[in-house]
Amino acid sequence: MSPEEWTYLVVLLISIPIGFLFKKAGPGLKRWGAAAVGLGLTLFTCGPHTLHSLITILGTWALIQAQPCSCHALALAWTFSYLLFFRALSLLGLPTPTPFTNAVQLLLTLKLVSLASEVQDLHLAQRKEMATGFSKGPSLGLLPDVPSLMETLSYSYCYVGIMTGPFFRYRTYLDWLEQPFPGAVPSLRPLLRRAWPAPLFGLLFLLSSHLFPLEAVREDAFYARPLPARLFYMIPVFFAFRMRFYVAWIAAECGCIAAGFGAYPVAAKARAGGGPTLQCPPPSSPEKAASLEYDYETIRNIDCYGTDFCVRVRDGMRYWNMTVQWWLAQYVYKSAPARSYVLRSAWTMLLSAYWHGLHPGYYLSFLTIPLCLAAEGRLESALRGRLSPGGQKAWDWVHWFLKMRAYDYMCMGFVLLSLGDTVRKIAGAARNLARIPVSAPYPASDGAGLQLSLLPRPLPSAPRAQDNPRPPRCPCPSFRREPHSPTLPAGAARPTASWAHVLFLAQGVG
Repeated sequence: MSPEEWTYLVVLLISIPIGFLFKKAGPGLKRWGAAAVGLGLTLFTCGPHTLHSLITILGTWALIQAQPCSCHALALAWTFSYLLFFRALSLLGLPTPTPFTNAVQLLLTLKLVSLASEVQDLHLAQRKEMATGFSKGPSLGLLPDVPSLMETLSYSYCYVGIMTGPFFRYRTYLDWLEQPFPGAVPSLRPLLRRAWPAPLFGLLFLLSSHLFPLEAVREDAFYARPLPARLFYMIPVFFAFRMRFYVAWIAAECGCIAAGFGAYPVAAKARAGGGPTLQCPPPSSPEKAASLEYDYETIRNIDCYGTDFCVRVRDGMRYWNMTVQWWLAQYVYKSAPARSYVLRSAWTMLLSAYWHGLHPGYYLSFLTIPLCLAAEGRLESALRGRLSPGGQKAWDWVHWFLKMRAYDYMCMGFVLLSLGDTVRKIAGAARNLARIPVSAPYPASDGAGLQLSLLPRPLPSAPRAQDNPRPPRCPCPSFRREPHSPTLPAGAARPTASWAHVLFLAQGVG
């Protein structure tokens, strides 16, 4: 483990006993004590670069005060614009921030955009009440009033999830401060239930990262290995990547559970990141509070089993970094400038890659997801529904295997980051990868089918002029249909299509 990873681990572990200290404290001590701890951690790990977070907070608060009815879009533009400046500091000859500063800035961006959205919802609700002259009373998830500057600072620097997540809304933060009878909220048993797999994941991370170090992929000698060995190497690299984040996010959740942060009655049906979806009246006595059943779904950031064993790429996204996925769905996907699910997903993944950083590997990884979603949707609609129940189970296992291999590919871009290393690794495998044909009927007037190759292959080379003086009319020759082409006879060989062909087709489907 690197010194930075040890620092993250120490911060996460320290937050657990601190959480038990704050759990039964009053609202004032919780607010300012948690902010003091968070600010202290920020100053210790970021030093003078803490100024970046302060500038971002002050700018967002000014926008909220100036334009409360449209502050969400303004805050999104402001915080994401500052991220560009923040990551271009080295190009401007300014001191480069520490990795801890980057982590704080990432989570702070999510929190401030969410805060602006909550204030905007409050302002619109107040205007609606004034127009109708009728008050509906407190609404689910609505803020009681606009936070002051000091309240905004306390929310921004709250030590809970300040570097690793989970993300939480300002409404969730207020509910923690005003939690009735916090002593009745269980912490120890939920913490132990959540924490027990973390040591195992940690040992698996240390073992896999030692046996299969990532640095080996950057060496020239790696590409002298046989193709099967290079393809296999992506599997343990992605395994170590998952184990690392499993440990970090479980520890972060345990810090929340220790403080009773994000605890709601089960009847509220809370969602990761968003909080309760149903209104539940607060308990009127400690006995009633103790009789309720609570969960911590609001701050749940990872579903380890779901991530590893879900079948579809779409589901894998939902189980990974769950609170951030909620943020992306709520504030980016829903406002995407497109109606198609695939195009909306592409827009969301583009902003997610930008939020993570400017390294090309992020974009190669995240922008692969909508392509996988397009092909996945076509295969499900064209193939799985036509199979028997036994065939569907068999297909689900094949689908799961392909999903994991797709995530192997995407992980390489996420961890290698640079364009040269990422393209070298992926292209080196893709040029030689054997295709696995899976028959999938595609509706056409002539009744012909096609075979979809689920793993990438290079596009066909362009024909020479002397071989074919007429250039092809379609960039995907396998799908080009001549006006007088006869129907293929029964048993004839079907044309094959690579991922590129499938995705070209999916553009018209999405």
